[in-house]
Amino acid sequence: MNKPQPKPWIAEIHAYVPGKSRSASGAPLTKLSANENPLGSSPAALAALAQAHVAADYPDPDARLLREKIAEVHGLDPALIVCGTGSGELLHCAVQALCGPGDEVLASRYSFSLYPLLAQKVGAVPVFAEPDGYGASVDNLLAAVTDRTRVVLLDNPNNPVGTFLPPSEVARLHAGLPSDVLLVIDEAYGEYVDPAFQSEAFALAAAHDNVLVSRTFSKAYGLAAERVGWVTGAAHLIDLINRLRGAFNVSVSGQKAAIAALGDQEFVAASRAHNTRERARLARAIAMLGNHGIAACPSEANFLLVDFSGAVTAVAALDALSDAGYAVRHLPSQGLPNALRITIGKTDDMTRVIACLRTLCGEAA
Repeated sequence: MNKPQPKPWIAEIHAYVPGKSRSASGAPLTKLSANENPLGSSPAALAALAQAHVAADYPDPDARLLREKIAEVHGLDPALIVCGTGSGELLHCAVQALCGPGDEVLASRYSFSLYPLLAQKVGAVPVFAEPDGYGASVDNLLAAVTDRTRVVLLDNPNNPVGTFLPPSEVARLHAGLPSDVLLVIDEAYGEYVDPAFQSEAFALAAAHDNVLVSRTFSKAYGLAAERVGWVTGAAHLIDLINRLRGAFNVSVSGQKAAIAALGDQEFVAASRAHNTRERARLARAIAMLGNHGIAACPSEANFLLVDFSGAVTAVAALDALSDAGYAVRHLPSQGLPNALRITIGKTDDMTRVIACLRTLCGEAA
């Protein structure tokens, strides 16, 4: 029987799989699998969400006030900012604008699992450069560039590993790319990085015609439910994104919450401080289990990638943590079958996670 047939590249796509929040039996778990902010949301953002608005009216299609607030906080030109339904919509627009069947989208081997989908949605080919350890290698990325490369996607800090390329290495990557190749610097976890490094990518985008920088309100700002992200770059890139993004793509509540959250930088600083402290505590605890074949990758994000290469397997740890009430991310689909990505949670939760891993290894909790 005849029926509508998808393009062949669409038929090959596997849908994005989010982090789990329930056990195999269906019991709810404390979610340390999606890199959400354990401190919740800024009180100012929550207050903004509580304010009434006319549900029958469309939101501002250009998110003008939000763009102006973003520009004020980061020292940018609001005309060179586009807001979207999370940063994912805008990353898709960037790839869609420049890529089609046969073109290549390049990323490091261990990168955000959305990246290959962005390429496949437009019939392009996802290409992965081999990493340096687990992190991105500038030399390997540049060596993987071909005459079919149209976009390079760099998540920095990286997801799922958490590694961070310093600004000098990002600049070296950009300098080695052909001028007609777009470098997208995905800074979903940018607010967790030392503030001294947080404006470097913006400066690179302001100085060149082939750099986009993306940010999101889903992580440090604690507004994942509102789905708000943004990008900045040269005027011609912003024009392309605006042509492709959804109309009225950021809701009224999302715009209001994001504006209020930007005005509460104390909450962002507190989130960064909590994350730095608890991430270091978890890393120290894992280092003490090194004789059991467990190791954590250095991270500048709000999670640790933990490798289980000894007698204690990643599956055993996944099950033990589930039994203890926690969902973490197992990564076999990303070529990391021996690894778990553990989001940094509340202090008490991290204490229990550490105790669970110690008990699993036969150590006193």
